[in-house]
Amino acid sequence: MKRRSLLALGAASSAALVLGGGALAMLQPGLREAKLSPGGRDVFAGAARGLLDGSLPANGEPLRRALNDLLERIDGLIAALAPHAQSELSQLLALLATSGGRRTLAGLAEPWAAASVPEIQDALQAMRVSGITLRQQAYQALHDIVGSAYFSDAQTWGLLGYPGPIRI
Repeated sequence: MKRRSLLALGAASSAALVLGGGALAMLQPGLREAKLSPGGRDVFAGAARGLLDGSLPANGEPLRRALNDLLERIDGLIAALAPHAQSELSQLLALLATSGGRRTLAGLAEPWAAASVPEIQDALQAMRVSGITLRQQAYQALHDIVGSAYFSDAQTWGLLGYPGPIRI
C-alpha cells in the first residue's frame, strides 16, 4: 500500500470514529444528569479493577461493594466538574463503552466487565505509553478520576501510610 493511500485510510478511519463516536455519545452518553450511565459505570469499574489491583478486595461481594462505593464517589467528583468537562468525559465514556471504541482507543478486546485484570492492565499500559495523544489523555482521565475517587475515602488512607489529618 502506498504511503498516500495509507494516510488517506487513516484519516478516513479517524473521521468515521469521531463522527460515529459523536453520534453515539448523543444516543448513549457516558453520563446522564452528571452521573455515570450504565456504560460509564462499566468503564470505570473495569478501569478501577486494573488500576487498583491489590488495593481492592479480590472478588465476590466485598469487591462489588467496594466498586459500588467507588462509583458513587466518582459520581460526586463528576458532579463537581465544569459542564464542558462533563460533556467531554461523557463522550469519552460513550466511546469506551462500545466495542469499536474500546478496541480502538483502549486496545481491549473483551468488554470491561468480562476482561481479566491483566487484560485491563495491559490495555491501560498501552494507552499510557501510546504515541497517540488522545489515547494518553484518555488514560490520564481514567487514572486521575479513579485515583482521586478512591483515595478521597478515609478508609483507603492506610494503604498510603497516611494517618489522616492532624487533630489538635
